[in-house]
Amino acid sequence: MIRGLGELESTIMDRMWARRRPASVREVVEELRLERTIAYTTVMTVMDKLHTKGLLKRRPVGRAYVYEPVASKEAYTADLMRDALAGSGNQAATLVHFLERLSPEEAAALEAALQVFPNRGRPV
Repeated sequence: MIRGLGELESTIMDRMWARRRPASVREVVEELRLERTIAYTTVMTVMDKLHTKGLLKRRPVGRAYVYEPVASKEAYTADLMRDALAGSGNQAATLVHFLERLSPEEAAALEAALQVFPNRGRPV
């Protein structure tokens, strides 16, 4: 089961996804301190928890670790969506409600995505 992220976890993951390269705790702390006061140990603890949850992988460099996302933000979001759908009880009704709420931009994005897999879920 995929769980959502807390506020600081989300902030750190957004930073990690945006970097597109590994980062140390110190680098993430320095970025976060441009916007807020935050302790090194707080960021280290959260990044360790994100590693334990399977969202970040890490490797030792010297006496510290460098971290990077295990998957893209889009893949993580897709897993959240699938998890929500699986837990809905009535997948067809949930999908209908989801489609009713799409903005024109979201509907266009869905249409474009369906073109990637034109026969997915449809009889050939």
